[in-house]
Amino acid sequence: MTRALMTVIVLSLLILSQRASWAYRDYFTPEQKAQLAKIQTVLIDVVALTDKGSVNPEPIRDVVAGRLSDIGYTVVTDASKPYDVVFKVKCEQRKTWEGTTAAGGDADLPDSPARLWKGPACQLNYSLGNMKIKWQKEVRTDFEDASDAAQKANAGDPGEFALTKLKALLGMYDFPIIVTADWGQADRLLKVLDNTKGNQMRRLKIIALLGEMLADSALPRLKEALKDKELAKQAAESLGNIGKDGIPILIDILKHSQDDELRASAAKGLGQVGGLHGDATIVPPLLEVLKNPDTDWLVLTEVAWALGKMPDKRSIEPLYALDRKLQAMRDPENMKLKKLKEAVFWAIKQCDTWDQYS
Repeated sequence: MTRALMTVIVLSLLILSQRASWAYRDYFTPEQKAQLAKIQTVLIDVVALTDKGSVNPEPIRDVVAGRLSDIGYTVVTDASKPYDVVFKVKCEQRKTWEGTTAAGGDADLPDSPARLWKGPACQLNYSLGNMKIKWQKEVRTDFEDASDAAQKANAGDPGEFALTKLKALLGMYDFPIIVTADWGQADRLLKVLDNTKGNQMRRLKIIALLGEMLADSALPRLKEALKDKELAKQAAESLGNIGKDGIPILIDILKHSQDDELRASAAKGLGQVGGLHGDATIVPPLLEVLKNPDTDWLVLTEVAWALGKMPDKRSIEPLYALDRKLQAMRDPENMKLKKLKEAVFWAIKQCDTWDQYS
């Protein structure tokens, strides 16, 4: 019993953490949100440190400036000139911890400051006036000991070697669109999306960010992205984040698409919109799919998660029926089956306690 309870708690935390990284925006006042949305001129403040001390930051500053300029920001490096925000980058051969909390929100994301990392790293953050902002990102080399890595590469000075590697990482890491999303500038992201050709990873990231931002203005573009096979799955999930307008589209995909991965994404999107807006209209189409014996396990898994996010009495018996069927299947090596069982177990626990909240 205790083990089962712990499983429910862990799974619930995993679901909630999907939104946690954006929840801290609520501490911004309406005036500050308006300031962020209007950011155009960015002052870049770069520090570069090796074990020998401070070194010339210009190579790193040029990379950061170029990447922000590429998506339309005006970049300045002179603090005496007018600017809207200060974007700070601190690159070190041996990182000094200046990170966020140990867990929760952005602290759990792969590109967040790592408490245990002591090797070469660049920490990125920004400041709005005198306000300390919680947004913090970090890029790290694939080696922790710069001296050892430089020696193996016959690269000379370890500090210079580490900073060169960090500069290259900043040239690849898409911090410009991530911070643009944090500033709530959906229109700028949409322009970047329209102007990005051939870089599917960036396009997928932008679509995901638009969904996490709950950007209503992105709805027409997300509908269009559904026609692109490589973007459709992420677009379906993002539609679920944005709001109720996406429900008919997601239901249509769930019912009629021949692509099981896309159907699974549509189910996930329905669960997101149901959880965010408490819209019970998502339940009947989800149950229709759940009861279909021919439904793919990947789709069933996302349907179960979705039903758990929108607890409804109508879901209880169908979920129990599926659970009884699954318990008769013994195949510990089958990961799809294991994930489906976990999803159904969690959904039952959410729905069968529905009376407590009604």
